[in-house]
Amino acid sequence: MYPFINEKQPIIIAVDHGYGNTKTTHYCFRSGVTANDREPVIKNDMLIYDGRYYVIGDEHLEFAADKTANQDYYILTLVAVAKELLYRGLTEARVHLATGLPLTWVSQQRDAFKAYLLQKETVEFNYRGRDFHVEFAGADVFAQGISAVAMELHRFKGVNLLCDIGNGTMNILYINNGRPVSTKCFTEKYGTQQCMIVIREQLLRQFGTTVEDDVIEEVLRTGTADIGQKYLNAISVAATEYVSGIMRRLREHEYNPELMKLYVMGGGSCMIKNFGTYDPERVTINEDICATAKGYEAIALHNLQKRKAGAVT
Repeated sequence: MYPFINEKQPIIIAVDHGYGNTKTTHYCFRSGVTANDREPVIKNDMLIYDGRYYVIGDEHLEFAADKTANQDYYILTLVAVAKELLYRGLTEARVHLATGLPLTWVSQQRDAFKAYLLQKETVEFNYRGRDFHVEFAGADVFAQGISAVAMELHRFKGVNLLCDIGNGTMNILYINNGRPVSTKCFTEKYGTQQCMIVIREQLLRQFGTTVEDDVIEEVLRTGTADIGQKYLNAISVAATEYVSGIMRRLREHEYNPELMKLYVMGGGSCMIKNFGTYDPERVTINEDICATAKGYEAIALHNLQKRKAGAVT
């Protein structure tokens, strides 16, 4: 039915599987998956696969050290692929996935995660009322954080500390004169979700009420929201304390702002900007939440071009 697909070069689609949000080079959507055996009433963002209905984005996924433990991240991968194909005006394609894992986990989990993503060579599903047919040609699994800057490492002069703050984890890596230091990379369970938990508890303790996560996230992302000043103050205080915790953990890994530069990225970078105290001459904040996915795509494309060039010669 789809003979032409095998004749085409695969499309590289990058997916940054975050605990809070899933990112591609063009999209960011909440990493929530709710499975239903029957078609749900509310289906704004729904994927139908293998006889089940999946509503996407209602809630964040829980932190899990092993992303292959269930089908949630596979479903999110299909959604990411669908979004990127629709961006290109396609519903049928051969796809090569470019993904990643936390710095200190990638070497041990790469093979299992790759097998998980490629569990089916051909897959058919429906997303937002459109039928898709996808053949997976392969997958690359890179290291988070460093992938976002891998193609521009030459710009990192002197000693640099890269800090990638996600929803579930914070990845830390030293880059000395454009060279990543493999012996000085760390992954900590200190993502923005930990800050969200503290904020919810403090709001409940202080005011006896709950605040929607979307509102809290807006404050963390922009520094403000259309809410009462006392709630805004409470959230801001908690966020400031969380940012202090980030800096404390960086110092535990020998961060010294007078001796090195700090490069902050990931979804939590906006919190450093909004609630932190820093020298903009010594600290760079990359607020592009899709930066890691763009890095995955760039590396995968570079590797593919090298392989093609090698085959020609």
